[in-house]
Amino acid sequence: MVETSPPRTPSEALGSKLLDQVPIEITVSVGKARPLLGDLLRIDRGGVLPLDRRVDDPVELYIGDRLIARGELQEVDGGASGQIAVRLTEVIDTMTGG
Repeated sequence: MVETSPPRTPSEALGSKLLDQVPIEITVSVGKARPLLGDLLRIDRGGVLPLDRRVDDPVELYIGDRLIARGELQEVDGGASGQIAVRLTEVIDTMTGG
């Protein structure tokens, strides 16, 4: 027996189409720094702020404060020179939170 979804009302279908058009902001975290306040106040243009990760470590993708995925940074093929993107390597199961 094939299970099918119950028929959707026109307002449900419209709501779904509207949600498909809502932009969201995804934050990509490449690492964290924990400098001393005095060191941070002395940093100048061109200064280096070391992070807690290596260049080839995975980055984390967040919507708000919720982790949704992990991935690898890569340069966009055929895009503007130096434009970066994220290749997803893991998508977090948001239904169970892990």
